[in-house]
Amino acid sequence: MAALFGAFGSANAPERNDQAPATAESTRASELMAEFPNADRQSVLVVASRDDGATVSEGEVEDLEDLLPVLDVHADAGSTGPMLSDDGKAAVLVTPIEVGETNTDTAALIKELRTDIAGHTPTGMSLLVTGGPAFGADVAAAFAGADVTLLLVTILIVAALLIVTYRSPVLWLIPLVAVGLADGLAGRLTAAAGAAWNLQFDAGIISVLVFGAGTNYALLLISRYREELQSTEHHRVALSAAWRKTLPAILASNLTVVLALLTLVLAVIPGTHGLGVSSAIGLLVALGAVLFLLPPLLAVCGRKVFWPFVPRPGDAPRPGGARRPGGAWRRIATRVVRRPAASLLAGLALLAVMTTGLFGTSVGLDQIEKFRVQSESATGLEVLSEHFPPGEAQPIFIVANSPEADAVVAAASDVEGVVRAHPVGTADDASLTKIMVTSEYTPSSADSLAQITELRDAVHEVPGADAVVGGAVATDLDARTGNLQDLRLIAPLVLAVSFLVLLILLRSLIAPVLLLAANLASAVAAIGAGAWLSRVLLGQPALDLQVPLLAFLFLVALGIDYTIFLVHRARSEAAMHGTREGMVAAVAHTGGVITSAGIVLAAVFAALGVLPLVTLGQLGLIVGVGVIVDTLVVRTVIVPAIFALVGDRIWWPGRPGRGELTYEPRERAADAH
Repeated sequence: MAALFGAFGSANAPERNDQAPATAESTRASELMAEFPNADRQSVLVVASRDDGATVSEGEVEDLEDLLPVLDVHADAGSTGPMLSDDGKAAVLVTPIEVGETNTDTAALIKELRTDIAGHTPTGMSLLVTGGPAFGADVAAAFAGADVTLLLVTILIVAALLIVTYRSPVLWLIPLVAVGLADGLAGRLTAAAGAAWNLQFDAGIISVLVFGAGTNYALLLISRYREELQSTEHHRVALSAAWRKTLPAILASNLTVVLALLTLVLAVIPGTHGLGVSSAIGLLVALGAVLFLLPPLLAVCGRKVFWPFVPRPGDAPRPGGARRPGGAWRRIATRVVRRPAASLLAGLALLAVMTTGLFGTSVGLDQIEKFRVQSESATGLEVLSEHFPPGEAQPIFIVANSPEADAVVAAASDVEGVVRAHPVGTADDASLTKIMVTSEYTPSSADSLAQITELRDAVHEVPGADAVVGGAVATDLDARTGNLQDLRLIAPLVLAVSFLVLLILLRSLIAPVLLLAANLASAVAAIGAGAWLSRVLLGQPALDLQVPLLAFLFLVALGIDYTIFLVHRARSEAAMHGTREGMVAAVAHTGGVITSAGIVLAAVFAALGVLPLVTLGQLGLIVGVGVIVDTLVVRTVIVPAIFALVGDRIWWPGRPGRGELTYEPRERAADAH
């Protein structure tokens, strides 16, 4: 591991975050515009308005004109303005600047510009710096230090929950060290993969996955280790037995999520596509840390690492005694299998109520709504939209062959809602012309998105123009189309992968179908409940574009994790006790660890809420709710009820064999009394 840290320590992933597919028309327009002179020049808008909302006076207009030399210090060309709004209550100054390679580079220039104009603000007026470069700079500033904050919050959450789970001042450190090292290595490996393959992804999601899944695997292994210590004198023998007996479940769990994530390589949205490979790498590192780093750490520490509740041989409940393993969970499972139909209906009714949250849910946030933290640029865009045509802030761009430019302008001008369309530049060889279109519609509104389609239809009909329509709104439209395409392709693949893993693990045709159906119902219900909570409690009008797909992926794949933990144990127990009693025993033995794992995973995903991006906050909320419901309802009520109703037929065409026993025969015999 140290060698890998050294080899990949200097890797840095690309900072790009393209929203639309690489083949989209807006992406093509962007690539063409990059070939124009001064392609790295973009306009910063300084929006001026009176604090009392009154009309801007002539004297104040003159004061704003005096700002032009101040702006020119930072400009790449001459600043212009002020341009008054039709209602006379706002004015705009335009400053072309040379943007940096990344938003972080541009942020320094925007900060200097804001500092300079702050000292020249006319009395009684507000000056807000906005526009594309300013918005990108504010995003970069909002994320400054956010990854460190997320990491610290995640570590604190995991540490606190491990302390509560293990009730030991020492034991929690062991898995936390192993998973923490895995997260550090995963960050370096994914950065190297991103640089090598030009992948775009959010590092925060990778970190959350590594901590969440890695801690889950550690909980399963250590829980079984504690069990083995109660019947084995030598702690290393107990650890070896625990490793062997949990290995199939951990491998199957990890393989399911990794394969599900790898289906994202088929996605057309760059951020979704890149997340697949990078997340798979992160989870494989987490698996390696838990299987090959955690056991040696536990072996060195011995059984005393569980202090003050050190498990010893003879501590396990004896047959005929007042207490049996997993007492509370056993009682719950027993009640469920005694009345399986009523239990199943109750569980499904809860999921149905949660699913109703989908009614009224829309998908797609505009540029301002995507960020939880309000910024100066976002406020400036709002003021600009109040007094100028809303499309002024985010113009539409058309690139067409120069000989047909006038015809393209005429065609664009005839589209409903277009305020004006005019050429703003030509390529070096004069073969292409860039045309700017201003819309009267609010960017990313339904009318605005429909207008892009109408514009494209109109300019595509101009013979020989080869016109392409781009800009922020066009990119948004293409991103919506691409995300819907990804959802329709990836969701069935995720279900197929999960089915195949369950099929191989359980060697049954019936169990995987029923388990996957329960998992699917749980995932849809969680998305519905999360969408409702996002609207009602957080005031977010819609889900962001990537949230439905990513939430579905994580809920199904991670939910299968807990299915595997439970049903793998149930199959082993069924070999001695039969399916109904085997499921009761499985819930008794795994209820505590699955609940602990679920709470850890839900809390870790909830930590995404500390980031300023609404997408990640919504994803964390939905997955957190889904994991809790999956743990407490699906795994505890619905799955046991299904197994009780179907009985031994659930393993058809196979059946559990004695070779799959998880305990030694003497332990089985004792438990059977």
